[in-house]
Amino acid sequence: MRPLRTFTIQPSLPPELQGLLEIAYNLRWSWTGEAQDLFRRLDIKGWEEHYHNPIAMLGRIDQQRLREVAADEGFLAHLHRVHEDLKDYLTRPGWWQKTYQTGRQPLVAYFCAEFGISECLPIYSGGLGVLAGDHLKSASEIDVPLIGVGLLYQQGYFRQRLNADGWQLELFPRNDFANLPVQLVRGDDNAPVTINVEMPDRLTKAQIWKVQVGRITLYLMDTNVPENNPEDRHITAQLYGGDQEMRIRQEIILGIGGVRLLRAMGIVPKAYHMNEGHSAFLGLERIRLLMAEQGVSFDEAREVVAASSIFTTHTPVPAGNDAFEPWLIDKYFSRYWPQLGLSREQFLSLGRQEPGNRDEPMSLTVLAMRLSTFRNGVSKLHSEVSRKLWAGTWPGVPVDEIPISGITNGIHVRTWISHDQAQLYDRYMGPDWQEKPVSTNVWQGVYEIPDTELWRTHERRRERLVAFARRRLGLQLARRGASTAELAAAQEALDPEALTIGFARRFATYKRANLILSDLERLEKLLSQADRPVQILFAGKAHPRDNPGKDLIRQIIHTARKDAFRHSIVFLEDYDMNMARYFVQGVDVWLNTPLRPMEASGTSGMKAAANGALNISILDGWWDEGYEGQVGWAIGSGETYDDLEYQNAVESQALYDLLEKEVVPLFYERGSDHLPRGWIARMKATIATLAPVFNTNRMVRQYAEMFYEPASRRWDLLTGQDLARAKELAHWKAQVRDRFGSIRIESVSDDMDSNGTGARVGKDIQVQAVVDVAQLDPRDVQVELYYGPLNEDGQLNEGRAIPMEQVSQDGSKVHYSVNMPCARSGMTGYTVRILPRHELLTDPRELAMIRWA
Repeated sequence: MRPLRTFTIQPSLPPELQGLLEIAYNLRWSWTGEAQDLFRRLDIKGWEEHYHNPIAMLGRIDQQRLREVAADEGFLAHLHRVHEDLKDYLTRPGWWQKTYQTGRQPLVAYFCAEFGISECLPIYSGGLGVLAGDHLKSASEIDVPLIGVGLLYQQGYFRQRLNADGWQLELFPRNDFANLPVQLVRGDDNAPVTINVEMPDRLTKAQIWKVQVGRITLYLMDTNVPENNPEDRHITAQLYGGDQEMRIRQEIILGIGGVRLLRAMGIVPKAYHMNEGHSAFLGLERIRLLMAEQGVSFDEAREVVAASSIFTTHTPVPAGNDAFEPWLIDKYFSRYWPQLGLSREQFLSLGRQEPGNRDEPMSLTVLAMRLSTFRNGVSKLHSEVSRKLWAGTWPGVPVDEIPISGITNGIHVRTWISHDQAQLYDRYMGPDWQEKPVSTNVWQGVYEIPDTELWRTHERRRERLVAFARRRLGLQLARRGASTAELAAAQEALDPEALTIGFARRFATYKRANLILSDLERLEKLLSQADRPVQILFAGKAHPRDNPGKDLIRQIIHTARKDAFRHSIVFLEDYDMNMARYFVQGVDVWLNTPLRPMEASGTSGMKAAANGALNISILDGWWDEGYEGQVGWAIGSGETYDDLEYQNAVESQALYDLLEKEVVPLFYERGSDHLPRGWIARMKATIATLAPVFNTNRMVRQYAEMFYEPASRRWDLLTGQDLARAKELAHWKAQVRDRFGSIRIESVSDDMDSNGTGARVGKDIQVQAVVDVAQLDPRDVQVELYYGPLNEDGQLNEGRAIPMEQVSQDGSKVHYSVNMPCARSGMTGYTVRILPRHELLTDPRELAMIRWA
C-alpha cells in the first residue's frame, strides 16, 4: 500500500547531547577508539545490536537513558573531549597543506564503485572497497584536498548464508538510508539536489547523498527516486548485481553521472582518480564538457583530460576487467559519440588494444588507460604483470617501459588494530605512531614493549576471537535448525590457547582456500597434537555467480564436519569488516595461498601484521616485496608452474613442512615463564618492519607526490590562456602522427671491429646513427641507443635507453652519436630507436609511436 506522505523522523537529543550527532555523522569515529567508547558507554547493548551504527542507535535509544546521561557529568566530560578533538582535527593543517599550501578546496576527485569505511555502511564487497575506504581515511589524516564519488546501493553487497550442505545462499536486505550515517544533499529550496544522465530513450535521475570521513567528503548517487521507471530505480540496487546491461548502466551513472554531480555541487577538481575501470566513462564526459564549453576539438580536450587523470588497475587477469560488446555500446552511446565529434569506430577504438579489430569489445580498462597520463598497478609485482597484460596498448614499446608504474597498497592502521593494542603503542611509542605512521624510527619503539605485555595483549585478543567465533557459529547453526547437541558442541569449538591460523578473503578459485586441505591425513596429525594444538578459522564470500568458489566453501564445511576436525576447523559465514577485525587482531598466523601472480596486492595480511600476526604466504602481491626472514614465512621461492595439479601438490607439501618444522615448534617453544620468546621476537620484527611501509598514509602520500600534484599542475598549464598549450600539443601530435611513418634509420655503426671484438669492461663504445627525419624537424624526435644483456634467445628484454646527441645535419639526414658504457662482461647487444619529443609530453612512449632500427 502506497503511503500518502513520506518523511524522516530524526533522533531527539537533549541540548547537552547535540554534539553526539556531529560525531555520529562523521565516520572518523570508526578509527577513533575514544569515540567508539563514548557510544558503548551510552548503550553498549544497542551499539552491538545496531552493528556499530551510531545513527540507528541514537534513533532507537530510550529517551529516559538520554535524560540520564544528559545529567551525568562524567559522560558529558567524555562527550566534550571527543567533540572538541573532532573539531580540532577538522581545522588542524596536515602534511599536504603544510607542503603545498593549496587550501582545502577539493583538488582531486576520487572515483570508485565501492567504499568500505565501516560495517554500518554496507556498500562494499571486499578488498577494492576497503582499500578505497582506507584511502579516504588516510587522505583525511594527511589533509589531501580530495573528494570521493561513488554509488549508494539500496541493498549493497549480499549477506551470506550457508544451507545444510554448506552451499552459499545470498540474501539482499535493504539499507535504510534514514538510519545510516549518510545525509541527503539539499539545495537552497530544501529540495534534494539531483542530476540527470541519458539512457536509451530516457533521462535517468539520481539524487546525491553525503558521507563525511574525517576531513574528506564522499558523495554517493542513488537512482531509487520516484521520477525514474522501475528499471532505472534498480540501477543502484545491488553492488555488482545483474547482467552486463545493468553493469553498463551503473558505470554510466558512476562515471558520467559522477562528473555531473561535482558540477551540481559547484566543485571543480583539477585531477580525477579512477580507482579501477568502473568509472572510466568519466573521461568521456569531461572531454564532452570541455568541447561544449570551450569550443575545442576532441583531440584538444583530450589533452587536458588525459593530462589530469590518474588510473589505478587492480586486476591481473583479462577476465576481471569490464568490457562491453559493440551492440551494448551502440545501445547506450549512439547519441553520445556524435557530441564528441567521433564516428562509431573511433569511439569503440578508444577501448580496444587493437583499434582496428572490430571483433574486440570495448574495455573500460583500456579506455581509462587511453584517457589518463598517470597509471599504476597496486604492487611492484602487479605493475610488472600489468605491463605485460596491457602491452598491446603501446605496440613496439618494450614491456619494461610500458607506462604503468607501481604504488603498493596499504592499510589505514588505526582502523585495523585493536583498542588494547593501540593503548600499548600509545604507552611505549607515544602519539607519533598515529601522527607519523610512515616513520620507521617511530615503529622501532615496538622493541621497547615488554614481551609479557605484548603477549598478554595478544592472548586476550585471541580469546575474544574464539568467543566471537563460538557465538557466530552457534547463530549460523541455529538458523539451519541444528540440534541441541550440535549447538552445545559449537560452544566447545576452538581452543583460546591454541595456535590459531586465519584464512579470510573473497573465495575465488585462484586464492586456493583449500590448499591446506590437500592432504587430510597429514593435516589431521598437525591439528590434533594434544600438547601442541593448532586450529584454522575460515571466512569469506564467493561471488553469487562463482559456483567453483562456492564449491570451495562447501568443501571446507564438509571437512570441518568430520570428527577429526570438528573442534579445530571452523568456517564463519557472512564475512565483513567487523569480522575481519576480529580475525586480523586475534589470529597468530595469517595464511594466504594464491596462484602467483594472480594476487594484485592483497591487504588482509598487512592488517594482521600491524597487529603482530605472522604471515605464511605465497610470494605474490604485497608479500613478494614485504617478506624477509624474520617477519613470517614464504611458501616457495616465487616459482610459477604450467601444471596446476603439480603446483598444488608442491606448494601444499611446502606449507605442511613449514607448519610442522618451523611454525608450530616456534609457537610452542616456551621457557619457565611460559612465554614464546622466539615467536614474540618475530611479532615485534613484523610490526617494526611492515607497519611503517604497508600503510595507506604512505600510499596516499605517494599518489599525492607522484600523481595528484603533477596532474594538478598539468591541468593549470593546459587550461591556461583559453587552452592555448593544449591546442598546441594536440596540433603537434596530429602533425607528428601524419609524418612519423616517413622517418627512417638509414645506418648504424660503432667503433668495434666487424666481429664485435674489442669491447672491454670500463671502455666505452662509440655508436653513430644516420636518421632521415623526412618532413619532421629534428627537434620533434628523440633518437636513443637501447642496449643491455641478451637473454637465452638472443633478445634484448630489459634494456636501458640513453639519448643520442645530434652532431650534424645534411638536409633531412641527421647524424647522431653516443658513447655506450660497458659496465659488465657478457653477451650484450644494442639497437637504435626514435621517439617523438615535445616539451609538453609527459612521456614520449604514451603516443605508441616508436621506430626501431
